[in-house]
Amino acid sequence: MSTGSLVESGGSTAAEPPAAAGVPGQAGPGGAAAHEAHDPNGSGANGPVGPTGPGGLGGRGGTNGPSGAAGTGGGVKSADRTVLILELLSEHSKPMSLAELQRELGVPKSSLHNLLQTLVGRGWLETREGGSQYAIGLRALRVGAAYLERDPLVAAAGPVLAELRSMLDETVHLARLDGADIVYLASRESTHHLRSSSRIGRRLPAHSTALGKVLLAARSPQAVREMLPARLLALTPETITDHDVLQAELTEIRVQGYSLEQGQATPGLSCVAVAVSGRHPATDAISCSVPQIRLTDAHRDQIIAALTQAAEELGHRVRMLG
Repeated sequence: MSTGSLVESGGSTAAEPPAAAGVPGQAGPGGAAAHEAHDPNGSGANGPVGPTGPGGLGGRGGTNGPSGAAGTGGGVKSADRTVLILELLSEHSKPMSLAELQRELGVPKSSLHNLLQTLVGRGWLETREGGSQYAIGLRALRVGAAYLERDPLVAAAGPVLAELRSMLDETVHLARLDGADIVYLASRESTHHLRSSSRIGRRLPAHSTALGKVLLAARSPQAVREMLPARLLALTPETITDHDVLQAELTEIRVQGYSLEQGQATPGLSCVAVAVSGRHPATDAISCSVPQIRLTDAHRDQIIAALTQAAEELGHRVRMLG
């Protein structure tokens, strides 16, 4: 899939899609704060990811899901509201005031204030602007980092992605399907002056990305329709927003074994993705993102072959780990 931004080595952004929701433990929605420090040597993942789940509580379901009011039936209401606060703040690039949070969540102001003070005291939130604004705190970073450190696939992917990047000299990624979205788990950047960039933990709609579509293709057409929202978000003019057109593309992906997306998540950026074997249906995929001006037919074929081999190797490594 596309990575969310196309940058030059000086850090200037050449292209960025509309904002997409982030994940807990990350600052900013979609494009905001999307650029990590560029590491041509690929010494590790570009940063921690916040905890991900099956769409969140209280109706907040990621980039494709609708927001819902807090306190939805089952479960402990205060716990539900706490999760909603963290998810909402993780989706915004700027701190939010008490009034803004109350308007978004529909929680009584007095109850919300008490929850916010508790979260600040525990380090999950930080205050800005003299205490009138709230933002995600360092404790969320700690929990997000723990997710990556304990995931066997992420650990196994490190050397595989490093070898891929060295072979292709293009940016490569590992991502996981989470509901109707994909979430980046690991990345190695190209050394080219013009290259793609994405922060670890970023969440994008699966239907708009090569990574997401190759994982959707591992599921039945009925399962895909049940997973995706009725209205498909367009990140660029090229994004497929018609369910029937998307299903036709998924049929092709099932036959050819890979997904190729061009400019559907980020203008000017192409991406090839292959699902990692071992789980049925597949939950993870690896990809290679390339500026469209650099994607010749020969380079595309080289990328497909390299990704297919790497995905098989990564699946084998994970199966060996149990």
